[in-house]
Amino acid sequence: MNSSPKNPENPGTPISETEALELLRQLRQKQGNWVEWGSAIAILQKAGYNPQKIFEETGFEPIQQNQVVVGSQVYNSLSQGGASPSTCNHFQQRGSDILYEFRLLTNDERAAAAELAFNHKIDCDEAREIARAIKDFSRFRQFPEGFSNHPGDAVAYQCWKLARQNSDLQVRSRLIAKGLKYAHSEDVRHKIEQLLTDFTVESKKNAPTLPFYRIESASEVPRMIPIVGELPLGVQDLRAVPIIDPVGRFNVVKIAGEQAWIALPGWQVINAAEDPVGILCSSDRFSSPNQTVTEPVLVVIDRAQREWDISSYFVVEHNGELDFQWFDSEPEIPLHGKIIVILRPKKVLDEEFNKDVWQIEE
Repeated sequence: MNSSPKNPENPGTPISETEALELLRQLRQKQGNWVEWGSAIAILQKAGYNPQKIFEETGFEPIQQNQVVVGSQVYNSLSQGGASPSTCNHFQQRGSDILYEFRLLTNDERAAAAELAFNHKIDCDEAREIARAIKDFSRFRQFPEGFSNHPGDAVAYQCWKLARQNSDLQVRSRLIAKGLKYAHSEDVRHKIEQLLTDFTVESKKNAPTLPFYRIESASEVPRMIPIVGELPLGVQDLRAVPIIDPVGRFNVVKIAGEQAWIALPGWQVINAAEDPVGILCSSDRFSSPNQTVTEPVLVVIDRAQREWDISSYFVVEHNGELDFQWFDSEPEIPLHGKIIVILRPKKVLDEEFNKDVWQIEE
């Protein structure tokens, strides 16, 4: 091996070539457990090693790299959250896909969710449902009557709530059985068992459609250009303009310090916003029936719109971090803005195609 697969555009935290080659060898030979693989990949990526190059050198596909890196970070937080040694030992050998689903939870919630996953031997799909149930349940200022803060009761609450809204007896029975499986408190078990004889159906409030948009053509992709000023100008004025280096799939531009700007098409929903700001995240933050792949998205919110309505998603604070949520009734927590657009990046088959001069239309 003559050269190490660095990404020169992202130097990151430097490590010696000897250290890098040793980490690549360990990954290629799959030495150690998956937690160690995740830590090794994280070190390489922070040092500027491109995920594609790591794949070529080790066989770990980029999506697998992301899973074990995030999963290992979740694993390392389990002991801080109070997870038992048996749970930690179990997940040290397997379950990166399960722990990955707990990435948005706090350390305490991760540990509790891992205990629940270990005790019930759940799979990845169930882990995703458990994470969502725990996250939604944690937003209650006061837990619903009879329910405790145990993760099993959080899952049972979701099952109880959905069962009461469903008239299909088979679906209702499955939800009741699932709720009884996870219920921790006796009061919760009793509330769920009551649904076996109480067939009253509460009206279900459906979540609104998420406002996804995608830029479809190259001509819609904006470019931000700095203005030097109005003549007369001197050379020093020209030199004082900072170089703009768009980064990422949305061409985000950092102007000075930590400030960053992005140009968006003048859609009506954008122009009508009073105080729009953008937040970058991954599309797996949202559960959408039409979502088949995970990709970066730009969430545009209007900070001026802070009054709840049932047809919108809002920005809230969850454990000290911003989060997105839909509420079927007026929430007890403050709202920090309404989502007006979720922008997907333009699908680019050939990124060099649009740079060729001869491709510009007359």
